[in-house]
Amino acid sequence: MYISSREAMVEEEVRRIRVGHSPDPDDAIMFHALTTGAIETPGYQFEHVLLDIETLNQKAHSGEYEVSAVSIHAYPEISDRYALMNCGASMGEGYGPMLVSEEPLSIDEACNYPIAIPGLKTSAYLALRLACGDVDVTVVPFDEIIPRIDSGEFRSGVIIHEGQLTWKNEGMNLILDLGVWWNENNDGWPLPLGGNVVRRDLGAEVCERISEWVKMSIEHSIHNPDQALEFAIQWGRGIDEATNSKFVQMYVNERTIDYGPDGRASIRKFLSDAQSIGLIDPDFSTSEIEFIGE
Repeated sequence: MYISSREAMVEEEVRRIRVGHSPDPDDAIMFHALTTGAIETPGYQFEHVLLDIETLNQKAHSGEYEVSAVSIHAYPEISDRYALMNCGASMGEGYGPMLVSEEPLSIDEACNYPIAIPGLKTSAYLALRLACGDVDVTVVPFDEIIPRIDSGEFRSGVIIHEGQLTWKNEGMNLILDLGVWWNENNDGWPLPLGGNVVRRDLGAEVCERISEWVKMSIEHSIHNPDQALEFAIQWGRGIDEATNSKFVQMYVNERTIDYGPDGRASIRKFLSDAQSIGLIDPDFSTSEIEFIGE
């Protein structure tokens, strides 16, 4: 655990901010500067809490962490507790979660059998449902999906994280890249996957301040890539430096600093489409989503 604080401050004067994020290089690199003291955060200290994204989605329902990475799919259900930051986006720019199998399968063939997915509130599952309809799925920890396809337990599964780069080396066949599918069917917009949220009960001023610090932390990593990548590879689950660097660049870039107008429009469209297939409350107003720091 890495904690940043000003040594001169008395402990009780420092406000602890827990940052929940998945154990991935791209998430870790976003918070590198915050949690290692590379930028000043007077009166506040930030610490990592590492959990898989589906667990973070669930914990956000109770508001457990002050700041958290969450799936965009999960956001409507926690929007009363959390505000979405305008920074910290994980978006697929013509790439994203992938439906894969060990044996070559068509989409129709894959959809005739249960598909392993990393969670019902993940954006990967929502994208699968939008692309393939009402398919039969089984929730499996994300890092077990390829091994359980390989063992024959599942014929196909949706892979996320670094599996998007290592699937071919692990003997998988690509059935559908959901990022490509979304991009081709939505005016070239990026596929919304994850975002950072900040708890509303901290107050509007503190939410703005924390969002600005997170943005500064992301910018620091982009401008100091060697230092940040060395830090991030700790969460690479054994991937090599080249793969680590490529994965981070896929999901930590200018879009991560600011969603941009098309990124924000894509989020609203993604959630509106989810409403049309019954995966999100129809009363949720996508047009009223606020982005702290926009």
